[in-house]
Amino acid sequence: MAFKLPSFRIGNAEAELIPQGRLSGPMPWVIAIMVALTVIAAAAGLAFSNTARNASDALTGGVTVQIVNANPVERERQAQAAVQALRGIPGVVEASQVSQDEIDKLIEPWLGAPTGDEGAIPVPALIDARLRDPVNGETLGALRRTLRGVAPSARVDAQSTWLKPVFGAIGTMRWLSLALVGVLAFALAAAVLLAVRSALGTNRETIEIVHLLGGTDRQIARVFQRAIGFDAAGGGAIGLALGLVVVLLLGKQLGGLGAGLVSSGALGLIDWILLALIPVVGVGLAMFTARQTVIRALKKML
Repeated sequence: MAFKLPSFRIGNAEAELIPQGRLSGPMPWVIAIMVALTVIAAAAGLAFSNTARNASDALTGGVTVQIVNANPVERERQAQAAVQALRGIPGVVEASQVSQDEIDKLIEPWLGAPTGDEGAIPVPALIDARLRDPVNGETLGALRRTLRGVAPSARVDAQSTWLKPVFGAIGTMRWLSLALVGVLAFALAAAVLLAVRSALGTNRETIEIVHLLGGTDRQIARVFQRAIGFDAAGGGAIGLALGLVVVLLLGKQLGGLGAGLVSSGALGLIDWILLALIPVVGVGLAMFTARQTVIRALKKML
């Protein structure tokens, strides 16, 4: 552990504790690594939160109606009848049938391009409906009873039901990211604590002289706190730059997938501001840890 501390002045006496060039010791680089990992973990947590929030907003009140019938003529007739029935139900804001081209694009990755043969697998007709209020079991039951008379082949499901496992996984990853940020903050504080204790032991005689010259525990703690602050600021700036580079590269790679859930997790202005504040929080945590460590150690030492 090495710092270059500013001169410690008491009256006309001046002493420099632990002299060494800044950023030459391991502490700034340890902080840089911690901050970079924290930025990446926090960015992942924010992206998962955005994905869950945007997907939930988009699916709230969403209902999908499938018309499952092998006869294409009857399937189309029931689909049109279901659309008309849905538009007449109070609380239904919008109801429209999904075009066959869109359905073909959705199933093409799994079933291949449609051939138009009579023996091809029949694809259900899909109707997308939007309700004013969130969908619950009672609402779904009422819709099914209404559609039963005009479209016996209709199957009504809430859109949010399909993605429950996905939302569960996203929630788990979000909490995991938050836990990782907490672990990294603890690791940073532990690294500062060990480094300060090492510096105190190495400079015990100098500290005793400073005490004899009239220096107080708080004055000595302030010297260590300032040194840690400078090193943490330098390491934090480097770590922020590294972390943002990784986040931008990952965002570019994931953005190329063109997936809806991925694009909905894009970071906004507030998210970038929060990421930029991570080094500031890291500096504050490092300085607080250094000060408390020095004061407690000096009380035991002298």
